[in-house]
Amino acid sequence: MAARPHRLVIHTDGAARGNPGLAGAGAVLRNAADGSLVSELAVFLGERTNNYAEWTAVALALEEALLQRATHVDLRMDSQLVARQISGQYRVKHPDLQPIHARVMGMLSRFAGYTVGHVPRALNKEADRLSNVAIDQRGD
Repeated sequence: MAARPHRLVIHTDGAARGNPGLAGAGAVLRNAADGSLVSELAVFLGERTNNYAEWTAVALALEEALLQRATHVDLRMDSQLVARQISGQYRVKHPDLQPIHARVMGMLSRFAGYTVGHVPRALNKEADRLSNVAIDQRGD
């Protein structure tokens, strides 16, 4: 059995077709040491806003990282808003997002360390594809 990675690089994305509309969350978790794939997630969320989908993608990815026993996570997303909300630059004001924000921040506190960063959409294609796969499959 392969050793579990201590540090994961995680790309997340949420998509909504309409706002609100049919939504999905996608995430790719890779071993930071060698880039090997650890896990992919694609989850249909029903009718939600894009921001809800973005936040849910982060929450689902962190749950998986904890299951993988990662000690450090490097979050990467193309949502500058969510990246800045996680880093504390912006507040989360919408009442529907505050519980997810609290859950994410609670999970992040369980890691020995984490980073969060905004990446251009072109560097987030895998997570984007998975968020759309989730919508296309509608949880089937």
